[in-house]
Amino acid sequence: MGPGNRPLDMNWLEDFLSLAETGGFSRAAEARAIAQPAFSRHIRALEEWVGADLCDRSSHPTELTAAGRRFLPLLKQVLADLEAARIKAVAAHAQDAASLRFAATHLLSLTFFPKWLAGLEADMEVGAIQMMSDSFQACEDLMAQRRVQFLLCHRHPRVVSRLDETVYPMVRLGADTLVPVSVPDGSGQPMHRLAGAGAVDFLAYGPASGLGRIVASQLRKKDIGEERIRATFVGPHATLLRTMAVQGRGVAWLPDMLVHDDLAQGRLVRAGGQEWDIPLEICLFRQPTDMAAVAEQLWRLAEARAAGPGADPGYP
Repeated sequence: MGPGNRPLDMNWLEDFLSLAETGGFSRAAEARAIAQPAFSRHIRALEEWVGADLCDRSSHPTELTAAGRRFLPLLKQVLADLEAARIKAVAAHAQDAASLRFAATHLLSLTFFPKWLAGLEADMEVGAIQMMSDSFQACEDLMAQRRVQFLLCHRHPRVVSRLDETVYPMVRLGADTLVPVSVPDGSGQPMHRLAGAGAVDFLAYGPASGLGRIVASQLRKKDIGEERIRATFVGPHATLLRTMAVQGRGVAWLPDMLVHDDLAQGRLVRAGGQEWDIPLEICLFRQPTDMAAVAEQLWRLAEARAAGPGADPGYP
């Protein structure tokens, strides 16, 4: 409680940090995604809680008062300590928990994960499992927040993600391929084809998609302009893009595990030669610090299976 026993709202503290960083109420409010009048009320409420003016509203850009300059570094330290305490509490909870917590991208949670898990259960008692299926970007966030122990995802070794930058331990579980596909025309040829000089309707992944990052990176390497491959539809995950491709709306780069049967049965055909294929890894990432005993046991088993006889031979 502050002066007058008024409770403190944590959002006020984040608002004050934004004001100190941007030097202006309007820019800070925009950065915090709230209306400026509400932002100003938050700063005023924080000043009332502290018992002193923290900023000089007459200066442009906005400057902190002596009280504000003293308050700012202490606030940063308090918030850092609070986050450290939260992480330790989560780690302690994870050590005691008997359940396994996975994040996985939409497609792998539906296709790869069930079969892979069944193989592990032949050698260990897995117990309760919590699966969070989302976009790759959301899964990265879940790992960074330590809300899950493992992340299952597609990966291309030359497309860096936050997981690579933070050096999360990783084991390669298998391989897949992004294949450019189109619905066939009446003669069995691709309705939308990559060969030729005309523009191609492109079914693209959204910005939160890991597969979208990989496709965009590989198209940039081929130096293909937007006038050549024209994004006519953007969707969040591969299953939706597959549906749109089957409807004849354009070319989509889809995992072979998703469209293998479609290609075999002629619902879809290749829109280009193998030079357009994008090889992928199927990877399992783990938290870099100690986890619960059952999670550590699963990791050791996953490593042993990946390195043992019959393991996937590796990325080409």
